[in-house]
Amino acid sequence: MKDKIIWTFDLIEELARVPETYLKHIENTDGLFEIRVQQGSDIFRIFCFFDQGQLVVLANGFQKKTQKTPKQDIEKALKIKEEYENEKK
Repeated sequence: MKDKIIWTFDLIEELARVPETYLKHIENTDGLFEIRVQQGSDIFRIFCFFDQGQLVVLANGFQKKTQKTPKQDIEKALKIKEEYENEKK
């Protein structure tokens, strides 16, 4: 799984336009995305956001076990994003 996650990071870094299969904007959020990694029946999601359009900042991740992304995981990622942005000021 680690190799698949690294492969996905490399893909995001190299492609100008990343398919939603691997990187998707989270609806109703201001710039929060989820990196989507699947190997067999194992599905992992890693929340991230961009700093000035270039740097991908990883927030938190989890193993997906249900169809819907848990709200508390989205809220945690948004809090990390907010803290990051406040510290940059």
